[in-house]
Amino acid sequence: MIEVRNLRKTFDGFTALDDLSMTVPAGAVYGLVGPNGAGKSTVIRHITGIFRPDSGTVTVDGQPVWENPAVKSGIAYIPDDIFYFPSASLTDMARFYAGTYPSFDMSLYEELRKSFNLDPKSQLRRFSKGMQKQAAFLLAIAGRPKVLVLDEPVDGLDPVMRRQVWGLLLQDVEQRGTTVLVSSHNLRELEDVCDHVGILHKGKMLLERTLDELQDNVVKAQLVLREGTELPESLKVLHRSQVGKVETAIIRGSQEAVSAALAAVNPIFYDLVPLTLEEVFVYELGGVDYEVKNVIL
Repeated sequence: MIEVRNLRKTFDGFTALDDLSMTVPAGAVYGLVGPNGAGKSTVIRHITGIFRPDSGTVTVDGQPVWENPAVKSGIAYIPDDIFYFPSASLTDMARFYAGTYPSFDMSLYEELRKSFNLDPKSQLRRFSKGMQKQAAFLLAIAGRPKVLVLDEPVDGLDPVMRRQVWGLLLQDVEQRGTTVLVSSHNLRELEDVCDHVGILHKGKMLLERTLDELQDNVVKAQLVLREGTELPESLKVLHRSQVGKVETAIIRGSQEAVSAALAAVNPIFYDLVPLTLEEVFVYELGGVDYEVKNVIL
Protein backbone atom coordinates (compact mmCIF):
# COMPACT_ATOMS: atom_id res chain seq x y z
CA MET A 1 0.00 0.00 0.00
CA ILE A 2 1.19 3.51 -0.85
CA GLU A 3 0.10 6.23 1.55
CA VAL A 4 0.70 9.94 1.06
CA ARG A 5 -0.34 12.10 4.01
CA ASN A 6 -0.45 15.92 4.12
CA LEU A 7 2.35 16.19 1.59
CA ARG A 8 3.63 19.67 0.83
CA LYS A 9 6.33 20.69 -1.63
CA THR A 10 7.40 24.13 -2.82
CA PHE A 11 9.94 25.23 -5.43
CA ASP A 12 11.24 28.80 -5.17
CA GLY A 13 8.05 29.97 -3.52
CA PHE A 14 5.74 28.03 -5.88
CA THR A 15 3.54 25.48 -4.12
CA ALA A 16 3.59 22.32 -6.25
CA LEU A 17 1.83 20.10 -3.69
CA ASP A 18 -0.50 21.56 -1.08
CA ASP A 19 -1.39 19.27 1.85
CA LEU A 20 -1.92 16.36 -0.54
CA SER A 21 -3.20 13.01 0.74
CA MET A 22 -3.83 9.87 -1.31
CA THR A 23 -3.96 6.10 -0.82
CA VAL A 24 -3.08 3.41 -3.36
CA PRO A 25 -4.39 0.07 -2.01
CA ALA A 26 -2.14 -2.97 -2.18
CA GLY A 27 -2.64 -4.89 -5.42
CA ALA A 28 -4.57 -2.05 -7.06
CA VAL A 29 -4.02 -0.38 -10.42
CA TYR A 30 -4.38 3.31 -9.56
CA GLY A 31 -4.74 5.96 -12.24
CA LEU A 32 -3.39 9.39 -11.28
CA VAL A 33 -4.82 12.02 -13.61
CA GLY A 34 -4.93 15.78 -13.76
CA PRO A 35 -4.27 18.75 -16.04
CA ASN A 36 -0.78 19.83 -16.98
CA GLY A 37 0.96 21.38 -13.98
CA ALA A 38 -1.34 19.71 -11.45
CA GLY A 39 1.60 18.07 -9.63
CA LYS A 40 1.46 14.49 -10.92
CA SER A 41 5.18 14.18 -11.66
CA THR A 42 6.03 15.79 -8.32
CA VAL A 43 3.91 13.22 -6.47
CA ILE A 44 5.57 10.40 -8.40
CA ARG A 45 9.04 11.67 -7.52
CA HIS A 46 8.12 11.66 -3.84
CA ILE A 47 6.68 8.13 -4.04
CA THR A 48 9.86 6.88 -5.74
CA GLY A 49 12.06 8.65 -3.20
CA ILE A 50 13.60 11.20 -5.58
CA PHE A 51 12.18 14.25 -3.80
CA ARG A 52 12.24 14.90 -0.09
CA PRO A 53 8.93 16.22 1.34
CA ASP A 54 8.90 19.71 2.82
CA SER A 55 6.30 18.32 5.20
CA GLY A 56 4.02 15.31 5.37
CA THR A 57 4.82 11.63 4.85
CA VAL A 58 5.14 9.14 1.99
CA THR A 59 5.15 5.47 2.96
CA VAL A 60 5.02 2.07 1.28
CA ASP A 61 3.63 -0.70 3.48
CA GLY A 62 4.01 1.62 6.45
CA GLN A 63 7.72 2.36 5.84
CA PRO A 64 8.99 5.80 4.76
CA VAL A 65 10.41 5.93 1.24
CA TRP A 66 12.88 8.80 1.62
CA GLU A 67 16.45 7.53 2.11
CA ASN A 68 15.22 3.98 2.69
CA PRO A 69 17.08 1.59 0.32
CA ALA A 70 15.16 -1.44 1.58
CA VAL A 71 11.85 0.10 0.49
CA LYS A 72 13.24 1.49 -2.76
CA SER A 73 14.54 -1.94 -3.75
CA GLY A 74 10.89 -3.00 -4.07
CA ILE A 75 9.88 -0.04 -6.26
CA ALA A 76 10.33 0.05 -10.04
CA TYR A 77 9.82 3.34 -11.88
CA ILE A 78 9.36 3.88 -15.61
CA PRO A 79 9.46 7.62 -16.36
CA ASP A 80 8.16 9.30 -19.49
CA ASP A 81 11.73 10.04 -20.59
CA ILE A 82 13.67 6.80 -20.38
CA PHE A 83 17.30 7.00 -19.18
CA TYR A 84 20.00 4.43 -19.85
CA PHE A 85 23.76 4.56 -19.46
CA PRO A 86 25.07 6.03 -22.75
CA SER A 87 26.82 2.94 -24.13
CA ALA A 88 24.78 0.26 -22.34
CA SER A 89 23.23 -2.68 -24.13
CA LEU A 90 20.09 -4.43 -22.95
CA THR A 91 22.29 -7.14 -21.42
CA ASP A 92 24.32 -4.49 -19.56
CA MET A 93 21.14 -2.97 -18.11
CA ALA A 94 19.84 -6.40 -17.10
CA ARG A 95 23.03 -7.01 -15.12
CA PHE A 96 22.71 -3.56 -13.55
CA TYR A 97 19.09 -4.24 -12.54
CA ALA A 98 20.07 -7.64 -11.18
CA GLY A 99 22.56 -5.91 -8.89
CA THR A 100 19.98 -3.31 -7.83
CA TYR A 101 16.88 -5.45 -7.29
CA PRO A 102 17.42 -8.49 -5.02
CA SER A 103 14.38 -10.19 -6.54
CA PHE A 104 15.47 -9.72 -10.18
CA ASP A 105 14.54 -12.86 -12.14
CA MET A 106 17.06 -13.43 -14.95
CA SER A 107 15.10 -16.34 -16.42
CA LEU A 108 11.97 -14.16 -16.61
CA TYR A 109 14.05 -11.41 -18.23
CA GLU A 110 15.21 -13.81 -20.94
CA GLU A 111 11.66 -15.03 -21.53
CA LEU A 112 10.32 -11.48 -21.85
CA ARG A 113 13.21 -10.35 -24.02
CA LYS A 114 12.42 -13.06 -26.54
CA SER A 115 8.72 -12.15 -26.56
CA PHE A 116 9.59 -8.48 -27.20
CA ASN A 117 12.15 -9.52 -29.84
CA LEU A 118 14.82 -7.03 -28.73
CA ASP A 119 18.51 -7.45 -29.58
CA PRO A 120 20.32 -7.85 -26.22
CA LYS A 121 23.68 -6.72 -27.66
CA SER A 122 22.57 -3.48 -29.31
CA GLN A 123 23.14 -0.20 -27.51
CA LEU A 124 19.87 1.04 -26.08
CA ARG A 125 20.50 4.59 -27.29
CA ARG A 126 20.20 3.21 -30.83
CA PHE A 127 16.72 1.80 -30.07
CA SER A 128 13.65 3.73 -31.15
CA LYS A 129 11.60 5.41 -28.40
CA GLY A 130 9.06 2.58 -28.55
CA MET A 131 11.76 -0.07 -28.27
CA GLN A 132 13.29 1.74 -25.30
CA LYS A 133 9.88 1.70 -23.60
CA GLN A 134 9.63 -2.05 -24.26
CA ALA A 135 13.07 -2.54 -22.74
CA ALA A 136 12.07 -0.50 -19.68
CA PHE A 137 8.99 -2.65 -19.15
CA LEU A 138 10.72 -5.98 -19.43
CA LEU A 139 13.51 -4.85 -17.06
CA ALA A 140 11.01 -3.51 -14.54
CA ILE A 141 8.79 -6.59 -14.59
CA ALA A 142 11.80 -8.92 -14.36
CA GLY A 143 12.79 -7.04 -11.19
CA ARG A 144 9.70 -8.50 -9.49
CA PRO A 145 8.87 -5.20 -7.74
CA LYS A 146 6.22 -4.83 -5.06
CA VAL A 147 5.33 -1.40 -6.44
CA LEU A 148 5.43 -0.33 -10.08
CA VAL A 149 5.21 3.40 -10.85
CA LEU A 150 4.54 4.41 -14.44
CA ASP A 151 4.55 7.87 -16.02
CA GLU A 152 2.97 7.86 -19.51
CA PRO A 153 3.93 4.18 -19.81
CA VAL A 154 2.82 3.34 -23.36
CA ASP A 155 3.61 6.64 -25.06
CA GLY A 156 5.42 5.89 -28.31
CA LEU A 157 4.20 2.29 -28.61
CA ASP A 158 2.13 1.03 -31.53
CA PRO A 159 -1.40 -0.33 -30.79
CA VAL A 160 -0.35 -3.99 -30.83
CA MET A 161 2.57 -3.39 -28.46
CA ARG A 162 0.38 -1.21 -26.20
CA ARG A 163 -2.00 -4.13 -25.78
CA GLN A 164 0.87 -6.53 -25.11
CA VAL A 165 2.37 -4.23 -22.45
CA TRP A 166 -0.96 -3.67 -20.66
CA GLY A 167 -1.63 -7.42 -20.78
CA LEU A 168 1.78 -8.13 -19.23
CA LEU A 169 1.15 -5.53 -16.55
CA LEU A 170 -2.28 -6.86 -15.59
CA GLN A 171 -0.96 -10.44 -15.58
CA ASP A 172 1.72 -9.38 -13.09
CA VAL A 173 -0.92 -7.71 -10.89
CA GLU A 174 -3.12 -10.80 -10.98
CA GLN A 175 -0.36 -13.32 -10.30
CA ARG A 176 1.80 -11.41 -7.81
CA GLY A 177 -0.47 -8.70 -6.41
CA THR A 178 1.83 -5.90 -7.61
CA THR A 179 0.67 -2.41 -6.66
CA VAL A 180 0.64 -0.16 -9.73
CA LEU A 181 0.43 3.62 -9.95
CA VAL A 182 -0.11 4.95 -13.48
CA SER A 183 -0.02 8.60 -14.55
CA SER A 184 -1.27 9.20 -18.07
CA HIS A 185 -3.22 11.63 -20.23
CA ASN A 186 -4.71 8.72 -22.18
CA LEU A 187 -7.85 8.37 -20.06
CA ARG A 188 -9.45 5.92 -22.47
CA GLU A 189 -6.72 3.37 -21.80
CA LEU A 190 -6.71 4.04 -18.06
CA GLU A 191 -10.41 3.27 -17.98
CA ASP A 192 -9.67 -0.24 -19.26
CA VAL A 193 -6.97 -1.07 -16.69
CA CYS A 194 -7.51 0.98 -13.52
CA ASP A 195 -9.73 0.11 -10.57
CA HIS A 196 -8.95 3.28 -8.56
CA VAL A 197 -8.63 6.87 -9.79
CA GLY A 198 -7.34 10.07 -8.22
CA ILE A 199 -7.89 13.45 -9.88
CA LEU A 200 -5.25 16.02 -9.02
CA HIS A 201 -5.76 19.78 -9.41
CA LYS A 202 -3.37 22.56 -8.43
CA GLY A 203 -1.42 20.35 -6.05
CA LYS A 204 -4.51 19.07 -4.23
CA MET A 205 -6.49 15.85 -4.53
CA LEU A 206 -9.81 16.88 -6.08
CA LEU A 207 -11.33 13.44 -5.57
CA GLU A 208 -10.19 9.87 -5.05
CA ARG A 209 -12.48 6.88 -5.57
CA THR A 210 -12.78 3.49 -7.16
CA LEU A 211 -13.56 3.77 -10.86
CA ASP A 212 -17.03 2.29 -10.30
CA GLU A 213 -17.83 4.82 -7.57
CA LEU A 214 -16.56 7.65 -9.74
CA GLN A 215 -18.72 6.69 -12.69
CA ASP A 216 -21.77 5.93 -10.53
CA ASN A 217 -21.67 9.41 -9.00
CA VAL A 218 -22.10 11.34 -12.26
CA VAL A 219 -24.47 10.37 -15.10
CA LYS A 220 -25.29 11.62 -18.56
CA ALA A 221 -29.01 12.06 -19.25
CA GLN A 222 -30.34 12.36 -22.79
CA LEU A 223 -33.95 13.48 -22.78
CA VAL A 224 -36.81 15.28 -24.48
CA LEU A 225 -38.91 17.33 -22.05
CA ARG A 226 -42.58 18.11 -22.57
CA GLU A 227 -43.40 21.70 -23.42
CA GLY A 228 -43.59 23.86 -20.31
CA THR A 229 -41.63 21.46 -18.06
CA GLU A 230 -38.15 21.91 -16.64
CA LEU A 231 -35.56 19.69 -15.00
CA PRO A 232 -36.26 19.19 -11.29
CA GLU A 233 -34.51 21.77 -9.11
CA SER A 234 -33.36 18.95 -6.82
CA LEU A 235 -30.92 17.73 -9.50
CA LYS A 236 -27.35 19.01 -9.42
CA VAL A 237 -26.75 19.74 -13.09
CA LEU A 238 -23.09 20.21 -14.04
CA HIS A 239 -23.62 20.90 -17.74
CA ARG A 240 -26.48 21.19 -20.26
CA SER A 241 -26.53 21.23 -24.04
CA GLN A 242 -29.20 20.74 -26.69
CA VAL A 243 -29.33 19.61 -30.31
CA GLY A 244 -32.79 19.97 -31.81
CA LYS A 245 -35.28 18.68 -29.27
CA VAL A 246 -32.84 16.33 -27.56
CA GLU A 247 -31.15 17.74 -24.47
CA THR A 248 -28.06 16.30 -22.83
CA ALA A 249 -27.52 16.97 -19.13
CA ILE A 250 -24.53 15.95 -17.00
CA ILE A 251 -25.93 15.37 -13.51
CA ARG A 252 -24.21 14.55 -10.24
CA GLY A 253 -25.90 11.67 -8.44
CA SER A 254 -26.58 7.95 -8.69
CA GLN A 255 -28.46 6.54 -11.68
CA GLU A 256 -31.31 5.47 -9.39
CA ALA A 257 -31.79 8.94 -7.86
CA VAL A 258 -31.49 10.77 -11.19
CA SER A 259 -33.85 8.34 -12.91
CA ALA A 260 -36.49 8.78 -10.21
CA ALA A 261 -36.26 12.59 -10.39
CA LEU A 262 -36.55 12.64 -14.17
CA ALA A 263 -39.45 10.19 -14.21
CA ALA A 264 -41.32 12.52 -11.85
CA VAL A 265 -41.54 15.25 -14.56
CA ASN A 266 -42.81 12.73 -17.14
CA PRO A 267 -40.50 13.54 -20.08
CA ILE A 268 -41.34 12.35 -23.58
CA PHE A 269 -38.11 10.37 -23.56
CA TYR A 270 -35.04 9.94 -21.38
CA ASP A 271 -32.06 7.63 -21.16
CA LEU A 272 -29.19 7.48 -18.70
CA VAL A 273 -25.66 6.39 -19.58
CA PRO A 274 -22.52 6.33 -17.41
CA LEU A 275 -19.79 8.80 -18.24
CA THR A 276 -16.42 7.75 -19.54
CA LEU A 277 -13.40 8.55 -17.37
CA GLU A 278 -12.51 11.34 -19.80
CA GLU A 279 -15.97 12.90 -19.39
CA VAL A 280 -15.78 12.58 -15.60
CA PHE A 281 -12.39 14.30 -15.72
CA VAL A 282 -13.69 17.20 -17.83
CA TYR A 283 -16.85 17.84 -15.82
CA GLU A 284 -15.26 17.41 -12.39
CA LEU A 285 -12.58 19.91 -13.33
CA GLY A 286 -15.27 22.12 -14.84
CA GLY A 287 -16.57 22.53 -11.31
CA VAL A 288 -13.27 24.18 -10.34
CA ASP A 289 -13.12 26.53 -13.30
CA TYR A 290 -11.14 24.29 -15.61
CA GLU A 291 -13.88 23.54 -18.15
CA VAL A 292 -13.24 23.67 -21.88
CA LYS A 293 -13.89 27.19 -23.13
CA ASN A 294 -14.75 28.30 -26.64
CA VAL A 295 -11.99 30.30 -28.31
CA ILE A 296 -12.95 32.90 -30.93
CA LEU A 297 -10.31 33.33 -33.63
